[in-house]
Amino acid sequence: MNEHTLSARLERVAARVPAGARLADIGSDHAYLPVALMRRGLIEFAVAGEVALTPFNAALRTVRENSFETSIVVRHADGLTAIEPRDRIDAITMCGMGGETIRDILNRGRERLSGQEALIFQANGGEPPLRQWLMDQGYRIVHEEVLHEHRFDYDLIVAERSGPVTYSAEELYFGPLLLKSRSPAFLLKWQRLLKRRQQTLEDFARARQPVPPDKVRAIVQEAESISAMLGAAAR
Repeated sequence: MNEHTLSARLERVAARVPAGARLADIGSDHAYLPVALMRRGLIEFAVAGEVALTPFNAALRTVRENSFETSIVVRHADGLTAIEPRDRIDAITMCGMGGETIRDILNRGRERLSGQEALIFQANGGEPPLRQWLMDQGYRIVHEEVLHEHRFDYDLIVAERSGPVTYSAEELYFGPLLLKSRSPAFLLKWQRLLKRRQQTLEDFARARQPVPPDKVRAIVQEAESISAMLGAAAR
């Protein structure tokens, strides 16, 4: 993967970035996403934010090699502190992080959000806490899809500020739009996860040391919820 050829999962993110956006890509790594979008003429401006020094330097190099220094700003910053008011950002991407990490970044940097941005996230686990935060802050989920790449499942979540919105516990867990569409990729993800949870319970049963009952109960409840959803989808 590079700025010329994005991975399949980053292509799906690129497809959700609004045309002509002023983008902030947080945790940009090599800045492949903003550079690819700029090369295609799809965005007007971008900030590539990186907290770690090695990927920050890699992002600087990618931007410099593509001669985008005037249209893509690379900042060594923690989370949304990479965004400054003069950037006039109207789209934010965060990819390849856990949902809880994305939630924490949003929560720490709430004052940097104008509420007008499209939020485009690709989470690899921990999606329910992220959806909970979006609901609590008045963001409606307008697009969701599941992608499987290199043994990992990613939930692509796009949200926009809309005012009060309410999701059920089941919608927060599985995704409100994913529950409605129940795509093959979505069902395969949860079939795989159910097998892992069932294997965990078998391992608990064989464990030499007793497993705390609360831990067992949580896995049992999770497996039951997944089984019920898959059962309903099969009807």
